Amino acid sequence: MRFADYARSFCRYSGLSAALLSTLTNLVSPPLATAHPNPSHRTQTPIKHLIVIIGENRTFDHVYATYRPRHGQNISNMLSKGIVNSDGTPGWNYSRSAQYSAVDNDTYSLGPDSKSIYDPVPSPTTTYVNPAPSDTTASPFATLGVATFFETDLSPSFDRFLLTGASGLPQYSVDTRLDTNNSGVYQITRKLSYDSYTGDPVHRFYQMWQQYDCSARNINKWNPSGCLHDLFPWVEVTIGTGSNGKSQPANFNDLSTGEGAISMGFYNMQQGDAPYMKWLADHYTLGDNMHQSVMGGTGANHIMFGFADDIWYSDGKGNAATPPTNQIENPNPQPGTNNWWDQDGYSGGSYSDCGDIGQPGVAPIVNYLQSLPRPVDPRCEAGHYYILNNYNPGYLETGTLNSTAFTVPPTSVRHIGDALMEKDISFAYYGGHWDRAVAGQVNAYCNICNPFQYATDIMTNPAVRAAHIHDTTQLHKDIQNGTLPEVTIVKPDGTVDGHPGYSKLDLFEGFTKKIVDEVQANQSLWKDTAIIVTFDEGGGYYDSGYTQAVDFFGDGTRIPLLVISPYSKGGKIDHTYYDHVSLIKFIEKNWGLKPLTARSRDNFPNPKTSRHNPYVPLNSPALGDLLDSFDFDHPDWSRDR
Repeated sequence: MRFADYARSFCRYSGLSAALLSTLTNLVSPPLATAHPNPSHRTQTPIKHLIVIIGENRTFDHVYATYRPRHGQNISNMLSKGIVNSDGTPGWNYSRSAQYSAVDNDTYSLGPDSKSIYDPVPSPTTTYVNPAPSDTTASPFATLGVATFFETDLSPSFDRFLLTGASGLPQYSVDTRLDTNNSGVYQITRKLSYDSYTGDPVHRFYQMWQQYDCSARNINKWNPSGCLHDLFPWVEVTIGTGSNGKSQPANFNDLSTGEGAISMGFYNMQQGDAPYMKWLADHYTLGDNMHQSVMGGTGANHIMFGFADDIWYSDGKGNAATPPTNQIENPNPQPGTNNWWDQDGYSGGSYSDCGDIGQPGVAPIVNYLQSLPRPVDPRCEAGHYYILNNYNPGYLETGTLNSTAFTVPPTSVRHIGDALMEKDISFAYYGGHWDRAVAGQVNAYCNICNPFQYATDIMTNPAVRAAHIHDTTQLHKDIQNGTLPEVTIVKPDGTVDGHPGYSKLDLFEGFTKKIVDEVQANQSLWKDTAIIVTFDEGGGYYDSGYTQAVDFFGDGTRIPLLVISPYSKGGKIDHTYYDHVSLIKFIEKNWGLKPLTARSRDNFPNPKTSRHNPYVPLNSPALGDLLDSFDFDHPDWSRDR
């Protein structure tokens, strides 16, 4: 069944009825805040409505590798650095993307020795790409009628892409559609249509740290982090998505993990790829220094977005506890293997007590942080096992405790919803297929993507839950009716979120275009709205940009950032350093809120940079608040549709 693929990303489904939810809702008090805008709230900018759209798993260079900005604007991408040419072929500086194999058969290492250049990189595979358009529960669908019944969130001209793009290849086989005869990056669409499903690179915490190959001995003025970004395929082929505590399979080779060098692929806007993403960058603000906030995947990055911090294993009552042994990360290689870890995987290790340098995997990261010219505090509390990868949230969509084995216990850590409710600022999380998940119907809702689904105060109060968590079907109604809350968080369902393997970037473009068009069609809403389009993480794809170390958890690789509003027109490239917590900082700045907790990342200052390098904060760790993406003195309320 196609949704076995979604299980890999831990998008579980609820089994309780909508009727039960309705009954529970009627038994409790009204919500602490309504889901309707309060026009009396003063803001520090003209923005009265913020919409944040979060796609899945694309790095900045993966999408914008060859983008050319308008005259007078500069950009940091693979084209500007000479890594690739406009036609996608290797550029004069192509060796900068060169990838290496390595040897690590003792303890987990961020910079293994005995490196050898790949020539060429290992063959990428199909992972779990659908071989043919015959499914009725996920794309590619068999018929347009089935497709549009299941998926209602696309701009109409994009519906046809729900039927196309199948690989025609067996799963976990060499992707013969791709040309990878080099030692580094390759253009995905040299032989392949942009509208094609591709494989899915590994994107887990300890894997991504290792792919970065970081050491203070590599630091210079051109590389202030000391990270070489040159072990992406090696990590894919040696450990992939994890061991789950199992022994390495017999006859293990570069195809055994089903990954290869998927991570090195990029799209080419100069040849027509990602046309709507290009159009948005041409007309509005594009950020080329936005980062995923945690190394690794979807779950921890959505948590960091909601809490401006990571959360940890507890007894469900706010007290730190120790998780089961098989859920604790141990990235030390098993004896006799090259980088095949003791305990890691989608049904295995995901927690680390990073406050204890003796715990497996912790010391290499902490030692790197402490060796930087400006030593970085890991910011890990002793005795706390922090979640690093994808586990189910503590609650089902109905508010019932989640009893499955690999679940983050309910948390009472303060989140952005708490700050908004305290000031009666309206907000809502709109998740694709939420209603279907609540009703126990077949769906592609992503539970790990909803930060509020981890929180006790939201999920145990049916009235609060009903006020602040909705389906994306309600989003379109609220835009059209002018009843949109002040702060809106939008998460597509798995069919159209752009996640490699089971979604496509063109489907996420169609999801985004529908929302942008609807907002611009409501002129009274458009005049004071900002739409932020970004991604949860880079999905394990290569990126050439600088990444700032801010604590044990990250930051991670660059991701696209688009700021769409009447105050961000003109094709500007914003170089300010941002991550997901920058979205929280903007909300706090605009609506006059304080940081969430004394230790949350929204306490970090705004970056200070030199005129020679706007990308690297001199006062690290530092995060911008997005205000540099706007020009509030020169609004343009016309609609570029």
